[in-house]
Amino acid sequence: MTDGLRAKLGGFSVYSVGSVGHPPNVNLDRYRTLMAELAAESGQFIRPLFGHRGLAVESKADQSPVTAADRGAEELMRKFINKRYPEHGIIGEEFGSERPDAEFVWVLDPIDGTKSFITGVPLWGTLIGLLHHGQPILGCIHQPVLNQLLIGDGETTTLNGRPTRVRAGGSLAEATLLTSDTTNLAKYQDGAACDRLVSQVKLYRTWGDCYGYLLLAMGLADVVLDPIMNPWDIAALVPVIRGAGGVITDWKGGAPYPAQSTIAATPELHAEVLRILNGSI
Repeated sequence: MTDGLRAKLGGFSVYSVGSVGHPPNVNLDRYRTLMAELAAESGQFIRPLFGHRGLAVESKADQSPVTAADRGAEELMRKFINKRYPEHGIIGEEFGSERPDAEFVWVLDPIDGTKSFITGVPLWGTLIGLLHHGQPILGCIHQPVLNQLLIGDGETTTLNGRPTRVRAGGSLAEATLLTSDTTNLAKYQDGAACDRLVSQVKLYRTWGDCYGYLLLAMGLADVVLDPIMNPWDIAALVPVIRGAGGVITDWKGGAPYPAQSTIAATPELHAEVLRILNGSI
């Protein structure tokens, strides 16, 4: 099934689980190897700075925090990519775009969850995505302090080299729902609909940013919501969640990348979550 083949459900389109795998005639092995190297090198750089009380924190134009760990890790990864594949493009949160129209483009978020990082909370990670003709084909979530490395290609996802899958079965009443910031639900989406969803789940927590998606792919959570996102937040997530058997779309059920919001869930719950959030229930 191609990404353009959609199932109609409740008045909005839903991209089917597993509809996008890795592209034919593209050998991902060498890119997977480089992705693991980027994760290892950036993790080695970031790890000593986590929980360091002397680490300076600056505010960017959008008032989000940034540190030398964010900038240094992205610079390091850019150098690796440019040396290995100088024809590839790069899109990064901290230093913008290089050759964004290239056939292959790496999308980097050196520390996704900087607010957690600067307060000594390990619910953050490094996101590394690879686009082919503008669509995510390979993704990585790396938590270097906890030694957790997820790599997915849309068909399979591994955790430290071993296959991992989302949790099977289960109802909304038994579900664990995660989000990065509770205040953003009503700020960027339908707050009343979000409240209805929250009232129906078993456990609701802000174990969010990329770590929430890691928990979903590990089978330890069931739904992850982010009502506002950037491209570098999403690109790596798509192959990881799909490879683990999950469903990931934007808030209306459309293509997850490029998008400005994200709903990721187990196949059993994704459609129900969409209906509730979009006022169909």
